Amino acid sequence: MDAAVVSQLAQVPSGAETLERRGYDGCWTAEINHDPFLPLALAAEHTTRIELGTSIAVAFARNPMTVAQIGWDLQDYSQGRFLLGLGSQIKPHIEKRFSMPWSKPVARMQEFVQALRAIWSCWRDGTPLDFAGQFYTHTLMTPMFVPPAQPHADPKVFVAAVGDRMTEMCGEVADGLLAHAFSTQRYMREVTIPTLSRGLERAGRTRGDVEVASPLFVVTGRDETELRAAAVGTRKQIAFYASTPAYRGVLELHGWGDLQTELHRLSRRGDWDAMGSLIDDAMLAEFAVVAPIEDVGKAIASRCEGVIDRVLVGFPPSVDETTVVDLVADLRGRAKSGGPG
Repeated sequence: MDAAVVSQLAQVPSGAETLERRGYDGCWTAEINHDPFLPLALAAEHTTRIELGTSIAVAFARNPMTVAQIGWDLQDYSQGRFLLGLGSQIKPHIEKRFSMPWSKPVARMQEFVQALRAIWSCWRDGTPLDFAGQFYTHTLMTPMFVPPAQPHADPKVFVAAVGDRMTEMCGEVADGLLAHAFSTQRYMREVTIPTLSRGLERAGRTRGDVEVASPLFVVTGRDETELRAAAVGTRKQIAFYASTPAYRGVLELHGWGDLQTELHRLSRRGDWDAMGSLIDDAMLAEFAVVAPIEDVGKAIASRCEGVIDRVLVGFPPSVDETTVVDLVADLRGRAKSGGPG
């Protein structure tokens, strides 16, 4: 059971402490309008148990050596609790926002992960650094630049995947797959997991070798009024993602492909309220867990069963601390019995 922490540095210590106090297993940052790594150094300083991950750091805005170094340091400082979550972003952002090269994102990401492991092996085991790929070359490592030894295993590497090829690649080389919130249980069962399995089979690995982590939209409240109010914002979130052509396949699986065209048209006009109104109750129930607070734990576990190993969930501010603690404990208990973690 995981949750996100606000990445603004001044808020990280209390945010991470709160998540650990509430019993969460993981604390994740995102690379949106703040650096994703700096907050985790603060989170490590103010917690002792909770795992700390990036969901995601933009891989192609960096290179394997710089990411390997910060991953090594965070793993050491957090006492082995760091999870490195990487994502590719999209071509316009990589080229126009980060001024970095873009090409063959799946092959580049696979090589990025392999280069990370080659660098960590060099530092840990003294293996000569001799990685020469199509996109990255790392062949120089003199003693002055080798970081001090640390006793923890290499960070687990999670990769964000939406398309089939990136999902297969996760099965081949990653320790975890970061799924998108804009997924339904049916899409996970019929598309994501079978696609991941093809990559696993090609690499001679098993399903247990890769954790599937995913955020969930959750609509909950103490009564119908709170449920309806919570649903308004979630409908808009779902509509926003549904307007994106890259996610059309999820809609088409359910027979909603034409809706994507209309939502895309409305998004270009900035008509967000109208977009949200097009997400009816049936669609809301497919993309979000909708349940009163007393039933939401069971509903989350049911949504994750057989497809999601670790789930990232946030609860609205109206849910009091004691209730959140109880919900997290309930879901952690279900995880020990074979449900999501």
